[in-house]
Amino acid sequence: MLRILNYIKSLMWDLDLSARSRFLQIIQRLSRIIYVVIRDLTDGQLTLRAMSLVYTTLLSLVPLLAVSFSVLKGFGVHNKIEPMLLNFLAPLGEQGVEISTRIIEFVNNVKVGVLGSLGLLLLLYTVISLIQKIERAFNYTWNVSQSRSFIQRFSDYLSVIFVGPVFVFTAIGITASILSAPIVKDMQTIEGLGTLFELMRKSVPYLLIIIAFTFVYVLIPNTKVKVKSALIGAFIAGILWGTTGWLFASFLLTSTKYIAIYSAFATLIFFLIWLYLNWIILLIGASIAFYHQNPEYISPEKVSLKISNSARELLTVQIMRVVSQRYSDMKKEVSFDELVQQTSVPSIILSQTIDSLERGGFLIHTCEDNVRYYPAKPLDKIKIIDVIRHVRSDGINYHIEESIKSDDAGIVSLFKTMDRAANQSLKNMSFQQLINETEQNKNQHVK
Repeated sequence: MLRILNYIKSLMWDLDLSARSRFLQIIQRLSRIIYVVIRDLTDGQLTLRAMSLVYTTLLSLVPLLAVSFSVLKGFGVHNKIEPMLLNFLAPLGEQGVEISTRIIEFVNNVKVGVLGSLGLLLLLYTVISLIQKIERAFNYTWNVSQSRSFIQRFSDYLSVIFVGPVFVFTAIGITASILSAPIVKDMQTIEGLGTLFELMRKSVPYLLIIIAFTFVYVLIPNTKVKVKSALIGAFIAGILWGTTGWLFASFLLTSTKYIAIYSAFATLIFFLIWLYLNWIILLIGASIAFYHQNPEYISPEKVSLKISNSARELLTVQIMRVVSQRYSDMKKEVSFDELVQQTSVPSIILSQTIDSLERGGFLIHTCEDNVRYYPAKPLDKIKIIDVIRHVRSDGINYHIEESIKSDDAGIVSLFKTMDRAANQSLKNMSFQQLINETEQNKNQHVK
């Protein structure tokens, strides 16, 4: 068995298919992505986060549906919530109908209009906490350490809560209207077309799930996710969702023994398992989107996201030099993709370093879809030594820093000497001076 596994692994990683057909290359890349996603699942972090999301969902499901119900009531489509919930819980069979009925009763009992200001704020907080937990899980998948700011979180989350349901139910309504149109019904009577329309009708729920997953993958992580990568992750997650639902429903049909053992608790247990499976599928899709967008992390062994302190200092100064050079020469900003090409480092590490420079007040990004970066201050005011000091101190734990200070005078003197040497060598050198010296060296070399 081990020999077979080693052979499959060699086919995925050692076999060079660059001269073979495009189809074989895609199959090899897809198999590599599946391999690293399974490796991440066995690592345990994704499953732990899925379990955490199940607990948060139990607390937030009714408030979330209550808020969505209130929003959709203004558009006259609030009655669509129950059929959609029934569809989501369909793999649970009769238990799904019972759970759906109970949830809708709870939602109807939540009177948003009579909650008062404090009650409404608590209701929104419960819903926002769910989306915040989802963001943290997605940020882990995308190796993003920096969460959204409070203001950004509030605005983005509210857009998901209020605008998301409207778009979803609008799409469902438009699809239903098209399929029920007289001309479509007439076309279904034509031989051949009827089968095609029936296939389309059955595929609509999967298509809507894929669109919803794509929306979540693009919007929720606190990083720029390409639509193509999100769509690929959503497509595979959508297929997994449909297949898992069918398998789970088949399992429940043969689970009379478990129902007899757990009695009244069986419904709750199956509901928790189904929620867990859904969160796992959603996180698997996010992981697939991450690896598709960042192929440099696809390797037989897990790629470490840590770099040495000296490498981080070098990367920080290099980023500042590239941004400063562009701004000095052309008064233009630099895009993230250009920085990836200039530095040749993984995008996640680059993103973390740029975030650090923004926190330090050295870089600013433009407020547009294609984010671009430019210096936060005049170049002659940005000192190289200040940038290096910032990257050394960014993210430190001051409590721990205080506890590891040395009382040895010799060690303290040694590090003070090193700091004085660095300060003396760089003096008050700014990035404007660095650019000027670089240009002078180029001109002398040409001569």
